[in-house]
Amino acid sequence: MPISPDFERRRWPRKPSYRGRSGPPSAPALEPLRFSTRDLTPADQFGAWQMHMESLVEISLPDGVSPDDGFPADQTVWNLGGMLFVRQRMPAHSYMRSAARLRASLIDHWYVGILHSGRTWTEVDGFVAENEPDKVEFRSLGHPFRGRMTESEAIYLYMPRDLFADTPGIVDMANNSILSDSLARLLIEYVSGLEATLDGLVAEDLPRVVQTVRDMVVNCLLSPACATTEQQTDIGLMERARQHVHRNLHSPELTPDALCRVLGVSRTRLYQMFEPSGGVHHYIRKRRLLAAHAALSDPANNQRILDIAQSTGFDSAANFSRAFSQEFGYSPREARKAIIPGQPVQTGSHPEKQEPSSFDAWLRQLGN
Repeated sequence: MPISPDFERRRWPRKPSYRGRSGPPSAPALEPLRFSTRDLTPADQFGAWQMHMESLVEISLPDGVSPDDGFPADQTVWNLGGMLFVRQRMPAHSYMRSAARLRASLIDHWYVGILHSGRTWTEVDGFVAENEPDKVEFRSLGHPFRGRMTESEAIYLYMPRDLFADTPGIVDMANNSILSDSLARLLIEYVSGLEATLDGLVAEDLPRVVQTVRDMVVNCLLSPACATTEQQTDIGLMERARQHVHRNLHSPELTPDALCRVLGVSRTRLYQMFEPSGGVHHYIRKRRLLAAHAALSDPANNQRILDIAQSTGFDSAANFSRAFSQEFGYSPREARKAIIPGQPVQTGSHPEKQEPSSFDAWLRQLGN
């Protein structure tokens, strides 16, 4: 029916919408960290990329390619607290995370790789996994690997081992897996959508996003065939050992003999388990130093350096200072003065917007 020109259209009053949150909208929480070799001369580009990635992998050029030819590469990193979201564009190259590199840089995170373009071939313990677009690769940084890739554009998600503490068998058996089923495609779609919204995420979003990605990854990993009973036993023992070390870093009783008793294994078996990590003593010492570094780098931590040293299992300030300086190249006091920015966001906290630090620092802090 026709509406009278005198008809007064009534509207509900318009109010600002905050997407279900009370109060005004929060400021974005993430400040991306960007690195590119494109501003360098072609002859300097490859060396710069090698240095940038050296805590993770050793990089080499394909046969017949010279460093003078240039290596235009780009990387953007977002630190979500419990996960690093990394976008990279790289020319063809080979990569290796050797046992020696693993011992020097005790980062044992898991990472998820999603290629937008290009292909990769990665070998772990004699098995080569081939990745390409529309598939997902899942790999441990706590185990040696080597491989090569064509010119590629990719997303990498770096996730701390503790994020999967309740499902150790599932993730360890899936090392060097290529996933391509419907659940993997859902993960790819979610990650692609997440990439488009990273710059707008606020602090309270981050723990939920990390948990969602973690749950999707675990569901993807449930489909591969189960490992043998012997493999499951070895994986379970190693995870129990890691968790015991993590829970008892402060204790002077954290020794190889104590680990043998907890796990019910011989010293020979224990040393074999920790051989890829440089030995059980090296692993414990490195974990203690990483925990101390995280505490010193936390602006909210007001403990004395001596108290931090004791809480991470060091019996004297002198021993702690010497070990810390050998490991990181600067003293505990210098680390405290620097207060490395970009500290990961903790669940339930609402920190101010992050300031960029460095990719290496974010990798070392992840999970601590």
